[in-house]
Amino acid sequence: MENTFDYVVVGAGSSGCVMANRLSEDGTSTVLILEAGGKDTNMFIHMPSGYSQIVPTKNDSNYGFETEPEATTNNRPLYWPRGKGWGGSSSINAMIYIRGHSYDYDLWRQQGNEGWSYDDVLPYFKKAENFHGDGDEEFHGYEGPLHVKKSDRDDDLLLEKFIEAGQQAGFPYTRDFNGKEQEGVSRYEHTINDTSRGPRRWSSAQAYLHPALERENLSNEINVTVDKLIMDGKKVKGIEYINKKGERKSCFANKEVILSAGALGSPLILMRSGIGDPNDITKHGIDLVHELKGVGKNMQDHYGVTSSFYAIKPVTLHRSVSWIKTQIAGIKYLLFGTGDAAYPPCSGGGFIKSSPEKDLPDTQLHYVSIQGEDQHFRTGVTKEHGFSCIAYICRPQSRGYLTLKSADPEDEPLLYPNYLSEEEDVIDLRNALRETRRILMQPAFDEFRGDPVKPGPEINIDDDEELDNWIRENGETLYHPVSTCKMGNDEMSVVDDDLKVHGIDGLRVVDASIMPTLIAGNTNAPAIMIAEKAADLIRQAS
Repeated sequence: MENTFDYVVVGAGSSGCVMANRLSEDGTSTVLILEAGGKDTNMFIHMPSGYSQIVPTKNDSNYGFETEPEATTNNRPLYWPRGKGWGGSSSINAMIYIRGHSYDYDLWRQQGNEGWSYDDVLPYFKKAENFHGDGDEEFHGYEGPLHVKKSDRDDDLLLEKFIEAGQQAGFPYTRDFNGKEQEGVSRYEHTINDTSRGPRRWSSAQAYLHPALERENLSNEINVTVDKLIMDGKKVKGIEYINKKGERKSCFANKEVILSAGALGSPLILMRSGIGDPNDITKHGIDLVHELKGVGKNMQDHYGVTSSFYAIKPVTLHRSVSWIKTQIAGIKYLLFGTGDAAYPPCSGGGFIKSSPEKDLPDTQLHYVSIQGEDQHFRTGVTKEHGFSCIAYICRPQSRGYLTLKSADPEDEPLLYPNYLSEEEDVIDLRNALRETRRILMQPAFDEFRGDPVKPGPEINIDDDEELDNWIRENGETLYHPVSTCKMGNDEMSVVDDDLKVHGIDGLRVVDASIMPTLIAGNTNAPAIMIAEKAADLIRQAS
């Protein structure tokens, strides 16, 4: 049959690129990968500092969604950047490589997901990785396609002051966030490759998709909108999609369809295919094919708040933020591969306890030697020198959901993250913000620290109610939505521990949506690990 393949992969993001590579590497299995966006040709994708040129606005590489207003965040629509095009969000993220705490994966196993403990998944993290730098060697891989580099930035004085201040505040120094001990302050590792043209973002597309596209058995289509699955009863036969010309097309899979459209895209495709909660489906005129109440539910994300100060000495990255200096930095990078544009926005941070009674580090910190008007730099940065630290609670208890706006696949989803709906999250984030402020008030910053910016001097951070309201008014996403097609065996689960959709044949979901619970850290590395493991599960089953 024309347009028939062994496997059809939907989405060329962090997970989908891995699937396309691994399923086609035998040279015989035919694979088609479909992507809603285009190729990763934007110059700013590959420039480490280019994050600041892509994330703040909706564009060809960024969906730029907005959430629905909710009372828990003072009825603000919140901006949700998500990657579009080859590499997905791995092409626009801050390149921080974090796996999460071993506890997070052991918890997945304790919830009944066999094969997903930390000891089970560590080999897949190592398989993916090509590590460069100083770290705990036994925890890293050195031959994988994903280049990972420990930050070697040497021109940011306040980065070292932050790490010094963290220790002055009583937090340990950790050699490697992805090694023996996550807890502490340190420099981050990044998905960056040092090339002959200088440091370059090493997205999932660069690591996995581009090399695989040389294979004759891998096909791809870009700028397509996947509408729904083609079903034969409760077996998936293929995909119905709309190409860039507006034509409705179909493709078919002899073996399996793999949804790797991300924590937002995968559940929406299931719903439009009649798979999910009847309350989300039938009201849009879609016939119910299979009831799975958990589709689009259980949504979790990291909600962050910033503590920042003006700097009284001109030692911050504001040196490159004026229009002319930004142009100079970009030219220097393009010509020589050096300068401020050669580094990602965040080079250091930490995993700390929001309060001493916590058993595990429950707060992640992102330190930057710059002061933005807002967390996403949508309105730029302040003219004055400054420095900032974003904090978020790693394992929020609050749960949100997403649903269809209509049956039209071109419509954006309705997003209800429901941040801070659980009192425990409010308490922990309040404490985390105070701990962040305490770090920035340590002697290491004394000669550089000016007046507070966020929270400003008008906010009494010792007043719980006042600080809580400020947090609800000023927090933003840290770009880590997950768990909308969660793995498990309870009534709200969508896939089993082989990532097969419950009650449906020929279909798996392979992306961050399958996480039962949010991990402690950035989600790109786990999304790649999930796909590496899924590829083995598929090969073992064939």
